[in-house]
Amino acid sequence: MIGNDIVDLKLAKKQSNWQRKGFLNKQFSASEIKAIRNSEKPFELVWLFWSMKEAAYKSYLKSNTKRFFAPKKFNCCITSKNEGLVNFLDVEFRINYNITKDYIHSWVAQKGSKNLIQKSFFIADERQQSTITNQSLLANFTDDISINKNEIGIPYLTKLNKKLPISISTAHHGNYGAYAILHL
Repeated sequence: MIGNDIVDLKLAKKQSNWQRKGFLNKQFSASEIKAIRNSEKPFELVWLFWSMKEAAYKSYLKSNTKRFFAPKKFNCCITSKNEGLVNFLDVEFRINYNITKDYIHSWVAQKGSKNLIQKSFFIADERQQSTITNQSLLANFTDDISINKNEIGIPYLTKLNKKLPISISTAHHGNYGAYAILHL
């Protein structure tokens, strides 16, 4: 299963004060807080960890039937320049990420990434985030493919009302969108 997330860094800076009292303690583990406080780029690391947690959470939800909010239970660590791990319960998620001056995009493919397609892109009109993200994802397929959502809002692809053996994940924030596709 897969998951992905994107954070528009300009919007995050404008909308969220990560330095306010209690924010870090509510969202991050002690080891994550230590890494953030010791970082040369603490703002960037806050949103990288957040994006990694979201990607792992979305992947985890593919095999579970109930949404929940527990970001502190998803524990992140950076393993290399563009990779990290997120541990949740007894599951380890290997995360890949890309950091630009404008956004952070994280993605995970639990069953391997040989057949993974991932893309991030600019969205000029924030009001069209979902539409543009979905259109960009669907451009990888023929015209008769559509995106549907299950009872807890997890997207999946159908062709002629039959669910396809393809795992998808979409994300958007501010002026950026992203998706991941994994052919199972």
